[in-house]
Amino acid sequence: MTSFDRLLSVAANLPLRAKIASLIRAAFDAAHFIEVETPVGIIAPAAEEYIEAPKADDFFLRTSPELQMKRLLAAGMERIYQLGPCFRSGENGTRHRQEFTMLEFYQVGADYLQLLEFFHSVLLSVCRGLHQDTSFTYNGQRISLDKLEIIPVREAFRRFAGESADRCAEEEGLFELVLVDKVEPKLPKDRPCVLIDYPVRFGAFARPKPSDPTLVERWEIYLGGLELANTYGELIDAAIQRERFARFSETRRQQGLAEYPEPVAFLEAIDRGFPPCAGSAMGFDRLVMLLTDHTDINEISFPLDS
Repeated sequence: MTSFDRLLSVAANLPLRAKIASLIRAAFDAAHFIEVETPVGIIAPAAEEYIEAPKADDFFLRTSPELQMKRLLAAGMERIYQLGPCFRSGENGTRHRQEFTMLEFYQVGADYLQLLEFFHSVLLSVCRGLHQDTSFTYNGQRISLDKLEIIPVREAFRRFAGESADRCAEEEGLFELVLVDKVEPKLPKDRPCVLIDYPVRFGAFARPKPSDPTLVERWEIYLGGLELANTYGELIDAAIQRERFARFSETRRQQGLAEYPEPVAFLEAIDRGFPPCAGSAMGFDRLVMLLTDHTDINEISFPLDS
């Protein structure tokens, strides 16, 4: 297929992509969220262990707008969302691209369970607006959005992999390997499935659960076998955040990944304090794939060949 043929194929899908974006904005506007824009080129990305930000001259291209949006929370904003481009080095395939579109949103005063309820309502609203139904077909599977199946991570590892999530979390790389190879393929595909309450190591910006500080307030939602969104009850303790930044930076150094400058502006904001909140990030391209029944992200995104 030539470059122009690929473009013709993608162009045929762009009207539906635009409609999905419009429906998302309508759902957030109805819930009194404010759409914001933050820079794509940033000085100091978050030091996450397994995500690499591309370098662009004196900047890094953001892997998400998280740190910048949280600074807006510290400045007094309470319900914000952003739909825009993000970048991650080395992510190429049918489900990943180095440049992709992310929906990210935060709500002050909400916890991660309340944000799950809200996110579910957004999915229902968008699906109704596009298909006049709360069900759709993806890759030959009929998926109903009416009810969520919520599974604690520890239970999922026991049930689907015969493994202890806590033991896997102690060995470098094992947790992710078991999750991807054994747990995710067995998750229900006919309804939204939510994995919830992760070992504390796998919640870089998530607060510990008050009832069990070995876990963090985090959930991920899967549709049709695709991981769609990741959500935290946000960490607002400045001391714990600094300790995690230091630990993740050391892990990156040991792995030979790029060393990032200290996120001074973000740390200044968290030192000033911002209120309890929850935040979520969703792969917009993946939602478009699901709702338009495409299994390759490159079929619904402008080609990266020029």
